[in-house]
Order: sequence, then C-alpha cells, then structure tokens
Amino acid sequence: MIDSHHHFWNYSSDQYPWIGEGMQKIAHSFLPQNLIDVAQPSGISGVISVQARQTLDETSWLLELAEDSDFIRGVVGWVPLKSKDLTSTLDQYAHHPKLVGVRHVVQDETDGFLLDSVFNRGIDALLETGLVYDLLMFPHQLKESIQFVDLHPEQVFVLDHLAKPRIHKDHYDSDWARDIKDLAKRQNVSVKFSGLTTEVKSQPWSVAMLKPYWDMAIEAFGPQRIMYGSDWPVCLLETEYNQWVDAVKEFAGELSQAEHNQFFRENCEKAYELKTTS
Repeated sequence: MIDSHHHFWNYSSDQYPWIGEGMQKIAHSFLPQNLIDVAQPSGISGVISVQARQTLDETSWLLELAEDSDFIRGVVGWVPLKSKDLTSTLDQYAHHPKLVGVRHVVQDETDGFLLDSVFNRGIDALLETGLVYDLLMFPHQLKESIQFVDLHPEQVFVLDHLAKPRIHKDHYDSDWARDIKDLAKRQNVSVKFSGLTTEVKSQPWSVAMLKPYWDMAIEAFGPQRIMYGSDWPVCLLETEYNQWVDAVKEFAGELSQAEHNQFFRENCEKAYELKTTS
C-alpha cells in the first residue's frame, strides 16, 4: 500500500501561519520516523511526500529526506511556475529521481488564477519534464479547473482531496458532484481519496457521512484513476492514521482484488511513474 498524500514539516509559527487557533495537535514537527511509526502498522510500505510551503527550500528539503529514505517513494514539491527563471529551476530540480510532481496552492488564489497566461506557460514547461501537476482547490474552483485542464490535454493531473467538498451530515454537495463528474471526463486527471475528515462540517465524522463521496469518486473516476491518501498529519485534527486507513478499507471492500490493488498502490505508481516494487 502507498499513501499518495502526506506532509512533513519542522514546525515554526512563522513558517506555517495556516496552523492556527484550535490546531495545536499539529503545531509541532512531523518527520519521516513519526510517519513510519503510525503508517507501517497499517500496511503502508511507501509514501508520496507533498509540499506544505511554497518555497524552493521546501522542495530541496523534501528531496533530501527522500534521498535518505526508501519509504519516501516520491516528492511533490513546489517550483515558481510564474517565474521568468522557471526553465533554469526545472533544469536544476526536474531530473532528481524522486521529484515526481509539483503543486501550487490554488485554493489560496483568487478566481481566474488557473487561467492566467503566465501560469499556463509554466504548466506547458512541466510537460517537457514529465512531472505531474497536483491540483489543490475548493469546490467553487472546479469549473475553472476544467477550463484549465482542457488547455493541457497531455499533462498528467492529480486532484487532491476530491477538491475538498463541504461535508454535512444532512446535506450532500450536489454542485460539487456535478463538477467532479465533469472534470473526471478528462482522462488525464486522477484523484486522491484523502483529506476528507477535516472537511466534515458537522463533526464528528463517520463512515456513513463519507460514503456518498466515495461512491461519487468511484463513479466519476472509476477504480483506475483513484488512489489512497491520508493527508497526515493534517488528518490528526480529526482522526488517527489507523482509523482513517480502516475507514477507507471499509469503502474499498466493495472493490475486486485487482481494483483494490489499483486503488492502494498501482494507480499511484502509474500516475507518478514510480518504479514498481515486488
């Protein structure tokens, strides 16, 4: 099993200002051994480490961690996609064997960001490197993301956290479902089933509350374009690692053995072009 989405950080309040009031549980450092200790007992044999800061120092640091750990199968870092120096930056980083993708925190940007011409030239440059682009956004940005993806039909995209639907006990986000199905028509987009417990707006979360979102993800993307992720340590705000794995295994119990293998390992290996393991 591969965890397609988690983070590491050496915590400081100035470097991680988004970790605010009520988030004390994750307001300290999380490093590789911390994750190994909780993930391996749940059957996780490798992970994709995703950027949590938009700096090249962050990308370099994650790659240094990956060089020292077989457990870290790949890194989704950050590069300045709108910079005039992007080409030289990509020349510096793109050939690192464990850099498998890049991400910009689009959820923090204003409407229209994904259609910005300079940003899109940066995405064009990614195609030549073979790097994946991870999409992090809120549901209201899905329509714009569809236009964006259509500008890059050959680029591989992975959507993080199902675009963060707002999950309520007594209300299903039908607008999100409509737009997710539309985005999923693009065969160059895969999705991570991750980060959902922190999107539940009527806590505590439950398997029953999340099941409609699992069903929609499977309906829209099929078992061939969906992958397991934890969003650890952010998930710790609402669930322990093993609790999340157990919940997802319950959802995945409806899959065939071949589809189960795709969801928990093969789809991630394929999307990020990881070397397969026995």
